[in-house]
Amino acid sequence: MTKQPPMKRKSFRERNRQSGGYLLKSESRKIGYKVVRFFLLFAICFLILHPLLDKFSVSVMEERDLYDSSITIFPRHLTWENYEITSKQIYYGQALLNTTWICVLVSVLQVAACTLVGYGFARFEFRLKKLWFAAVILIIIVPPQTISTSLYLHFRYFDLFGLIPLLNHGETINLRGSSLPYYLMSMTCMGLKNGLYIFMLRQFFSGVPQSLEEAAYVDGCSVFRTFWQVLLPEAIPVIVSCLLFSFVWQWTDTFYSRLFLGGNTLLSMQVSGIADRIGNYFATQLKVATTLGRRQQFVSTATLMTIAPLLVIYLFAQRSFVESISTSGMKM
Repeated sequence: MTKQPPMKRKSFRERNRQSGGYLLKSESRKIGYKVVRFFLLFAICFLILHPLLDKFSVSVMEERDLYDSSITIFPRHLTWENYEITSKQIYYGQALLNTTWICVLVSVLQVAACTLVGYGFARFEFRLKKLWFAAVILIIIVPPQTISTSLYLHFRYFDLFGLIPLLNHGETINLRGSSLPYYLMSMTCMGLKNGLYIFMLRQFFSGVPQSLEEAAYVDGCSVFRTFWQVLLPEAIPVIVSCLLFSFVWQWTDTFYSRLFLGGNTLLSMQVSGIADRIGNYFATQLKVATTLGRRQQFVSTATLMTIAPLLVIYLFAQRSFVESISTSGMKM
């Protein structure tokens, strides 16, 4: 057999001429789409990263660089003294441990309760089901500040349907100043953003085929065992999403933290008052007055120290988070 010579690949110009110019138009659209997508992604990344880079630049500046108009991004005189002062003023170590513990516990309680409620809304029929789900939607729509007075009075004079006064000589219990009210709200799906988690989980369970549960019932599984062994493993992606959302929102929350967790040293509350703390520190300890720019410098430093753990968590959990969002999005 004689060896066939390799076929010569046609040039782009020749293939474009044979296609009547369609190949050039198609390639031009592809390249244009990639260029537009690149600039859009670059602009979005710049909008997200620029404030962080700007705060970091300010946080490592000496005070004289703050008032130098020739400095825009990179400081001339680097210093880490701002971080040392800020960590002492906000009790960073203690606040970090307290915030981490409370966020983890609250997130687990919220997601566990919302998973059960979301599954109930998706799979069971009961009286006034639509009315109760409308109440869930109201939790999402109505801001929590609207019921702040009611929450304050309820936990300030906590009576548990009138049973506690009967056992406590007619006196109620004051639960404010402790973390117990927030744990109770998390377990009863009344915590921060719980309505959103119920809605996400309900939508997910509604999209799971009922044939999975019917097959488990045929094999002799109870309702709870079917939920625990069949549906819960399928819901791991959306549960991961809810856990991450709950952890991040609780980490930066100030409303519920001030209302119920005032007795705890938390990062969100420490950062909110850092400007006054710095002013008092310089006035009493160093005997100097602080300018507005100097105070804002410490606010930027404290903000970076607060969100740094969240950035670390995102770096390790970004793959699971993206997969959970995409998977839950397809099944919703």
